[in-house]
Amino acid sequence: MIDESLPPLESGLEPVMMKRVCVFMNVFNVHVNRSPIEGKVKKIAYTKGSFLNASLDKASEKNERNALVIQTKENIEIVVVQIAGLIARRIVCESSKDHIVKVGEVFGLIRFGSRVDIYFPINTQIDCSLNQKVVAGESVLASL
Repeated sequence: MIDESLPPLESGLEPVMMKRVCVFMNVFNVHVNRSPIEGKVKKIAYTKGSFLNASLDKASEKNERNALVIQTKENIEIVVVQIAGLIARRIVCESSKDHIVKVGEVFGLIRFGSRVDIYFPINTQIDCSLNQKVVAGESVLASL
């Protein structure tokens, strides 16, 4: 899914519309999560929840998830949300608050059918398309 949405409440960001790119990973995909941008991890917020099919829109709000707010040197903030799916029962986050992540750096993983939502500032140019197969650490999702 590619749309516009408010950032998740647990991110602590102002409730202003952001562009959102949702990447669904089925049971045959690799579930390692990589940072889409270089910056400082400003916040990590884990939220308990359900284990609905991660391809459903309501998974963003209902499912177990872990949100990372990453701030660039230019003070641009994006949110990366690891979302557990129907089969996934474990989210792993190897990053910590104030850690500087490099673009493409592994920060965690989600076990089996899961999803990652990335929230960008509203003026971001989205460089991927709906139903495109993306490769972690290689595919460009957006340009700030």
